[in-house]
Amino acid sequence: MEKTFSLTRRDDGIALLTMDVPGETMNTLKAQFAPEITAILQEIKADSSIKGLVLVSGKPDSFVAGADISMLDACKTAEDARLLSRQGHHVFAELEGLNIPVVAAIHGVCLGGGLELALACHQRVCSDSSKTMLGVPEVQLGLLPGGGGTQRLPRLVGIATALDMMLTGKQVRPKQAIKMGLVDDVVPQSILLETAIKMAAAGKKSRAPKKTSLVTKLLEGTGVGRNIMFDQAEKQVMKKTQGNYPAPLKIIDCVREGMAKGMEKGLEVEAAHFGALVATPQSAALRSIFFATTEMKKETGAGDVAPRAVKKAMVLGGGLMGGGIASVTTTKAKVPVRVKDISEKGLSNALGYAYKLLDKGVKRRHMTPAERDKLMALMTTTTDYRGVKDADIVVEAVFEDLNLKHQMVRDVERECAEHTIFASNTSSLPITQIAAAAARPENVIGLHYFSPVEKMPLVEVIAHDKTSPETIATTVAFARKQGKTPIVVKDCAGFYVNRILALYMNEAAQLLLEGQSVEHLDKSLVKFGFPVGPMTLLDEVGIDVGAKISPILEKELGERFKAPAAFDKLMADERKGRKNGKGFYLYGKAAGKTKKVDESVYGVLGLVPGTAKEAGEIAERCIVQMLNEAVRCLEEGIIASPRDGDIGAIFGIGFPPFLGGPFRYMDTMGAAKLVGLLEGYQRRFGDRFTPAPLLKSMAAEGKSFY
Repeated sequence: MEKTFSLTRRDDGIALLTMDVPGETMNTLKAQFAPEITAILQEIKADSSIKGLVLVSGKPDSFVAGADISMLDACKTAEDARLLSRQGHHVFAELEGLNIPVVAAIHGVCLGGGLELALACHQRVCSDSSKTMLGVPEVQLGLLPGGGGTQRLPRLVGIATALDMMLTGKQVRPKQAIKMGLVDDVVPQSILLETAIKMAAAGKKSRAPKKTSLVTKLLEGTGVGRNIMFDQAEKQVMKKTQGNYPAPLKIIDCVREGMAKGMEKGLEVEAAHFGALVATPQSAALRSIFFATTEMKKETGAGDVAPRAVKKAMVLGGGLMGGGIASVTTTKAKVPVRVKDISEKGLSNALGYAYKLLDKGVKRRHMTPAERDKLMALMTTTTDYRGVKDADIVVEAVFEDLNLKHQMVRDVERECAEHTIFASNTSSLPITQIAAAAARPENVIGLHYFSPVEKMPLVEVIAHDKTSPETIATTVAFARKQGKTPIVVKDCAGFYVNRILALYMNEAAQLLLEGQSVEHLDKSLVKFGFPVGPMTLLDEVGIDVGAKISPILEKELGERFKAPAAFDKLMADERKGRKNGKGFYLYGKAAGKTKKVDESVYGVLGLVPGTAKEAGEIAERCIVQMLNEAVRCLEEGIIASPRDGDIGAIFGIGFPPFLGGPFRYMDTMGAAKLVGLLEGYQRRFGDRFTPAPLLKSMAAEGKSFY
């Protein structure tokens, strides 16, 4: 078996320990490496000629990306996972216990177990490259740092900073890392190894005490102060997670125990909590999302067909969507983009939008003004079709008007090359109808982004019957370069995400008309696990957008999509949501510092909020509608697999990740139970709750989606 670690002795007494996992593009830590690394550490201990050790990666652009997550699936019990953590503790303790200076030379990603490995070294130096990122993102997998991170990180950077990193999973850049004391030096990559060798040759150094404020000293330096910090952290965690995620509270407990009773006790608690978390359904669900997205990165969406290179793009429309699409095309994909709008004002808005997003990076010192300006130079504008003949893809982001979109198709085919892809960012119109005006329908595809474009990770790639495989593959690759997670869906009104969302939103509106308050509705669904409630979401997306989509869905998909009368009444009162400062909630000066419901909305709807239903019943009624429609989408081939349906719902509308997505949640619940719930609601409220045929057959046969 090829070795992962190699030891190179230099004439000056410094040895280089290089990690290079054979056959992998990135280093990940695996349990089977333990005997190999232990043997090398014994060899180092026995060699008195070695005066210092530098730990370095053999990969060109990464240090260690973390532990190999797949080995957790091999753990049959919580005890198996606890022992895995203890094994890591033992190896890292041996490294830390070497009586020679050990320096980690970090370039590229240094995450999770990779950072824990670096923390076990006596000093750390990292490159100033934009590729270098450090962090402990285990919480995003429903876990905690199980290699000593909950103990070494707080002792190095302070309790508050360490908790912030561990509870959010955020990654820090080199400048942030040195400022917080996570690394001892930041240097250009060209002298990284040389600097690390000098640090090792200089011998072990005691770190100068970190400068902290008096408040921090009182809080972190005393038992009483620490308890106040931990109590506040727990309150914030509960407010944010609604108690749906067990990992954050376990992280706080590890730090609390370690700081109160010493590192060895803290490590015992860490291993026990790590083992327990690996066995939770929440972590299993979150790990399934990780594996699904990793798998999807290898797919083209069109079998073995290779994508064409996109060297230049064009965006039609300079509104919020157009500006956002143009922005991610230049900043993420680094592809030149030409924005076309009928007015200079629209073009100015698009440029301003992109500049504002980039300038945030400058203000946070993530990029220089020169880098910002270089990226802005990739975006050009026009009020006609000049400079677009060589565009490889045109993304249309104009109003939801079929005649207008037909005109766009004809214009693009007249002005651009024969291979140019026409991608429509429609949210509801079937792509087949848009392609009806095309001379080259094989080049027409849907590319549905979610707002705000720069933040929402999902895009739906919608192929109609005549879309060519090359068009699909090229569009999927383009979306991925923009930093998006694309799912390929079949053409249909509402596609997948808006279709399942529409019934969920309709049911919430129905509950509103039955007398449930706006605030109670939102809180009920947030408690279930959604990032925001349905009324807040409607305000953010735009009540007018919902009102426009509903008739299209009803016409194409049937009576169950008929929107409650609430939409008509709200539109008559010109309530569009946040965009015009008039919706379910107050905006502007009237809002104040805390989010408040606009009580006048009840008068518009002609109702008075009544007795609040149980939050669980409210959530259940909305959720079963979404689940039932997701099954219909699978049955009709709108989505290719339960996996795609889960990723689409989580990344597109914030379906609770700890449940793994609609299909994994249905497997947990059981098809028979869901059918029973739907039939119960069908008897009470009508045929909009009729169970999907596939769901009924699965319930009868005891089948599951995975």
